[in-house]
Amino acid sequence: MNFAFTKMHGLGNDFIVIDGRTTDITLQDEHIRTLCDRHLGIGCDQLVLLTPPKHPEADVFVHFYNPDGSEAGACGNASRCVAQLLGNDPTLQTLNGLLPTKQEGELITVTMGRPRLSWQDIPLATACDTRHLPLYDAAACSMGNPHATLFRSIEDATTLGPILEHDSLFPERANIGFAEIISRRHMRLRVWERGAGLTLACGSGACAAVVNAVRRDLVDRHCTVTMEKGDLTILWREEDDLVLMTGPATAVFTGQLS
Repeated sequence: MNFAFTKMHGLGNDFIVIDGRTTDITLQDEHIRTLCDRHLGIGCDQLVLLTPPKHPEADVFVHFYNPDGSEAGACGNASRCVAQLLGNDPTLQTLNGLLPTKQEGELITVTMGRPRLSWQDIPLATACDTRHLPLYDAAACSMGNPHATLFRSIEDATTLGPILEHDSLFPERANIGFAEIISRRHMRLRVWERGAGLTLACGSGACAAVVNAVRRDLVDRHCTVTMEKGDLTILWREEDDLVLMTGPATAVFTGQLS
């Protein structure tokens, strides 16, 4: 069977997007691993499969797959890419619920939902203060997927990231962010992503880093997050607890898969 794909990226965080809304496409773990491999396949940080929505208010159901074949509940950069690809400000259905989108010029805003802050909802293996984990004094929350943020040098991402992803405190593994606070409105961030490794950008990780930093009174609720290839703007609204992420999305090329 042949089907089309689009290669896209959000600040260098790159994706293969496959539209399965009108064609029944079944991808096994080995297919995903091969397609995501930068030597044996197309290469990407995550594969995104679009299917018909199951909710009446959604325009599309978006599945996010890591390079190891596991499915993620959320991906902010990929959500912006899907919104740019489909146009007309679609509402995305994900495992984390409905994500409304809005495009203004080259920037796309995705409403990423409310952060989950209790240890059970992240989830963690044991009860603890999620603002100060007993693990490098990290802070943790869920943005549809588990995140821990360490407020230390971003250069530590390559050494500590792969270790902490698999720490026993995280029964479902975790995305590990390393944040350097520049000011109340600005931070630098690198993220070791669960199932993907070190990426150039992580949208849900940027949301989680701002949420965790606000909870530690390190930044304001409206904050710029600088990653290796550019900036995201994150707003954690106080009035409704929703997190909004704004940034660009870019289509790179299209092709056919067999």
